Formats: sequence, structure tokens, C-alpha cells
Amino acid sequence: MKAHEGKHNAVRMTAALRVSRSGYYRSRSGRTSPRAAEDKELRERIVSIHQESRETYGSPRITLELRKESIRLGKNRVARLMREAGISGVGRRRRMVRTTRSDERLPVAPNRLKGLDITDPNQAWAADITYVGTDEGWGYLAAVMDMWSRKIVGWSFKSHMETSLVADALKNALHTRRPGKGLIHHSDRGSQYASSEYRQLLEHHEIEASMSAKGNCYDNATMESFFGTLKSEEIHRRIYRTQAEARREIFHYIESFYNLKRNHTSLEGWSPEEFESKNLFSPAGENKFSSATAELA
Repeated sequence: MKAHEGKHNAVRMTAALRVSRSGYYRSRSGRTSPRAAEDKELRERIVSIHQESRETYGSPRITLELRKESIRLGKNRVARLMREAGISGVGRRRRMVRTTRSDERLPVAPNRLKGLDITDPNQAWAADITYVGTDEGWGYLAAVMDMWSRKIVGWSFKSHMETSLVADALKNALHTRRPGKGLIHHSDRGSQYASSEYRQLLEHHEIEASMSAKGNCYDNATMESFFGTLKSEEIHRRIYRTQAEARREIFHYIESFYNLKRNHTSLEGWSPEEFESKNLFSPAGENKFSSATAELA
């Protein structure tokens, strides 16, 4: 408009371009409107949150982070400010490699999660395996999640899918959490989880085995969701030269970002660590972990 001021009337130009005359004159005078100033500050904070999220958050998760800071914006406005800043979240893509190898000769456990109300830590854990591509060949990640807080409490990365892969992940979780009696361990019907070695490990720690129905991945949806998130936000964004590099970067993602910082809609926008810190004590002041660790005290 400035280039055509000498040729055309400002009123006609603003009407033709459907912009306000007050906004036009304010821009000519060099003044910034309160709304524009606020948008500038918000864009800067949104860019910062996006960087802190490893450049993975889209507008819904950034909106959640802003609300934690008592900044209440609609996600449409956040989306607009993200577009203006030239940033976006990451999307998911599906690529399947089979990791469940069942053996009909091995015993299976019933699904003990159906109808279960999970209200405490170390009440129910979910476990599963996924693949990771590297220039050295496939690597495999076994993980164990506390279904109360969605925290990954144990994991193991190896170049094979033998029973030791899942056993090491469980041992890591047991060392970290020290659960009491009655913990439910849920997995698919893979031969690793149904093996004699793994069943003995569960029995030794007085853990109840639970398994998904045959061919039903939705019975273990929490782990499917975690692996989908891991792949879209970490694995599919990199090229791992070695398996050692893959293990190192996955360690950083799980321990430094996913557990500590990444917000979850199922946890009211908190990360697993934040959720546990906020809900560790009951209203009566009882430590929710106390019953789980009483025998070890």
C-alpha cells in the first residue's frame, strides 16, 4: 500500500484489501498494536517450547504447556502463531516389522487388565518389543511402562529378540521401582514373554502375568502408543550409524525427555515424572509408594 499512496486514495485501498484504516495508519506511524505486541511475545515463547520439545510438539501440546504457565490460548491461535514462526509438530508414519513371535506350545496367561481401575503406581506394568533400524542392521528395544503414570520404568536394547532382551528390561524396572506383591505384568503372547525363563522371573518376584488376546494389539495399546511416539519423535528423524549410537540416543529420549518433560493428554498435560510428583501422596498424606516398598524398608 505504501508504494501506491501517491496514486490511490488510502480509504479505497484499505477497503479493497479489506484491512482496517486504523491498522493501516498505525503501521504508517510505526506504532504496534497491543495485540501485535502480545502475538510477538507469544511467538517467542512458542518457539522456545517447540525447541525444548526437540521440535516435536504441535499446537495441542504447546497449548498444554502454555496453560501450565497460566497462559490460556485456543489451539487455533497457537497454530496460527506457529505458522507465522515457520514451525510445526511431527507426524506419525506406519512401518511394520513383526516382533511378536508366539509359540502355541507355551502357556499363556489371561488378560487381567480388563475392567481394572489403575489408581496407584506399581499396580500394573505393560511390556513390549519394537525394532530400530541402523546401518549395522536391526536393533530391538524392549520397554516396561507403569500404566498409572505412563513412565518407562525399565528398558533394554540389543541386536536380537531373545528372552534376555525382555528379561533385562524387566530386571531394570524391578531395580528401579521395587514393587511389592500383586503387581500385574501385561504383554502380548510373544514367545519371549511366555518362555520358562521369563515366567520364572515373574514368579520369583510374585508378579501376576497378564497377556493380550491372540492377534489383538489393542489389548496393549499403551505400549503401542509409546512406540509410535518414540518412532515419530526420535527414531524416524535420525539415521543411526551404529547400534551403540541408537542405544545412546534412545536413552536420551526416554530418560531426559519422555519421562521428564513430554506432556501427556491422558495425564492432564503433565509428563510422567511431573504426574508422579504431583500424585505421589494421597489426600491423607500417605505415600503411594509406601505399600509397594514396605517389605524392602
